[in-house]
Amino acid sequence: MSDYQHEVEELERESATAARLFDVRRIIGGLFVVYGVIVTIAGLTASDADLKKAQDININLWTGVGMLALGLFFLIWLKLRPAVPPTAEELQAGMEDGPAEG
Repeated sequence: MSDYQHEVEELERESATAARLFDVRRIIGGLFVVYGVIVTIAGLTASDADLKKAQDININLWTGVGMLALGLFFLIWLKLRPAVPPTAEELQAGMEDGPAEG
C-alpha cells in the first residue's frame, strides 16, 4: 500500500472520529440529561410551599422527567444512527461538480 493511500485512510479515520465527537445530538442529549437530572432532583425535594405556588402540581418533577426523556431520545438516536462522514470518493465527486449555486 502506498504512502498516499495510507495517509488518505488515516484522514478518513480522523474525519469519522471528529464527526462522531462533534455530532450535535451528543451535545443536546448530554445537556438535556444533565439538566433533567438537576431539575428532577429539585422536583423530588420540593416543599409543600413550593407545590402550593404551582397549584399542587410538581412542575420541576414533570419538567425534569421530560428533559430526561428528550435527552435520552437524542442519545439513543445517536447510537442507532451514527454520523457517517463522506468518503474520499464522494468528496472528490463533489469537487468535480463545482461549487453549489445558492
